[in-house]
Amino acid sequence: MNHCTRNVFAGDWNFLLRFQRKTRTKCHQSSGTALIYHTRGQTTAARQAPDDGKGEKPPLRAIDLARKLRQERANTRTAQPNVSPQQKRVIDLKRFSLQLQNIHPNVLAKHLKRGVLYQDQHVVVVNKPYGVPVTDASGETTISSVLPVLSKMMDGMRVKSNSQLLPCLGLEKEITGALLLARSEEAAKHVLELNRSNQVQRKYWLITVGVPVPSEGMIDIPIIEREITGSQPHYKMALSPVYRMNDTGSGLTKVRANRQSLPAVTKYKVLDSHAGCSLVELQPLTGVKHQIRVHMAFALTCVILGDHKYSHWSKLAPQKLPEGVLKKLGLEQSKSRHLPLHLHARQLTLPKDGDGIISVVCPMPKFFTQTLRRLNLTFPKEKDETATL
Repeated sequence: MNHCTRNVFAGDWNFLLRFQRKTRTKCHQSSGTALIYHTRGQTTAARQAPDDGKGEKPPLRAIDLARKLRQERANTRTAQPNVSPQQKRVIDLKRFSLQLQNIHPNVLAKHLKRGVLYQDQHVVVVNKPYGVPVTDASGETTISSVLPVLSKMMDGMRVKSNSQLLPCLGLEKEITGALLLARSEEAAKHVLELNRSNQVQRKYWLITVGVPVPSEGMIDIPIIEREITGSQPHYKMALSPVYRMNDTGSGLTKVRANRQSLPAVTKYKVLDSHAGCSLVELQPLTGVKHQIRVHMAFALTCVILGDHKYSHWSKLAPQKLPEGVLKKLGLEQSKSRHLPLHLHARQLTLPKDGDGIISVVCPMPKFFTQTLRRLNLTFPKEKDETATL
């Protein structure tokens, strides 16, 4: 190979090297540009692509949640038919009761703490709300289930706290008012001993359909539980009198008492009456199940307003109210099933440990006072009288 040939080959080789480096540079720039464009395209597509349900949903912002709740409330108001103020109150009360049964125990404990009426080193008295049971085996939220939380709140949320609260004298699920709690097992036993010796006095206020005659007296008729047969088999508490009218109707004849019956004594006094309804104060001297409701319904024939269980003997049905009462309450008969039981534990009195007396007056619930106003019933005023839910 001569010198010229070597120069040609050398020139070609140098050209090829320069061409290769230039091509690599262009290809690298071109691929880089394509990569950038591809990445942007993927990002844009990801933003515009609809959610197919397989990927993660974007987090819900607080402002979006607030808008959603406002829209749901607006839809509910639009869909809800026109109702009277009393019907709206009944619906609100029913919703409030269901909420209390299903809310977190801490929330119910805070509600009870706001309703503390009296406390000392031995006992606590709280304002029990409507529709919440004191104890229940069904698993729903109860007063007893939140007492550990309530005790801790009342003790200042201290980490090392041995305080406790125990139910002493219970109230039925539908009854509102003063509920007595003990701070220890010894205090609970002491309260039960006081109750057995009739040293604990509990007075109830209730609204009846009908006017008791006489306006003041004492009911002393034993009570027994009976089975009701028929299309709706169930059990009810009933009267088991030890006297009956004789054959001539001129006097009473004593009969043998049923072994399963329980002594039941109730003092009562009519505080006010108007248009076929009454506000009555009762003081049970015994503690039989449903004693007040049975004595009012079957002994005085004046059923408590909202007592659907004892409004009928042989069936389970909503309370049937007179037209005049329905008109005053602003209700239709078909809506009477929503009426709550108007039975309130008004006053609790018991001896104080050492010396003195504990006397607590519990404010009436708001639905109770509203019904009193609608029925034009008045009551004696006490100090610090307020209406709470």
